[in-house]
Amino acid sequence: MRQDIQARCVRLGKYIVRTGATVRQAAEEFSMSKSSVHKDVHERLRNVHPGLYREVRQILDYHHAVRHLRGGAATKRRWRLLRQEKKGQ
Repeated sequence: MRQDIQARCVRLGKYIVRTGATVRQAAEEFSMSKSSVHKDVHERLRNVHPGLYREVRQILDYHHAVRHLRGGAATKRRWRLLRQEKKGQ
């Protein structure tokens, strides 16, 4: 694997561990596609830096476990705003 790709994987991993970011947030921060970030931290990082991979994996597993809660909360906020707008008209 090329050195620049290895370095990018480690930078992404350290960013996710430091900030607790999701794949989507990391992709936005590094101006990359979500697919590239996902491949870097789920496949390549395992071979480049196994210790960092385990830390990143814990954070991403947590995000995966609570994503249905975030989606429900977002839907609740959206419907609440729509009801308020309707009452205001």
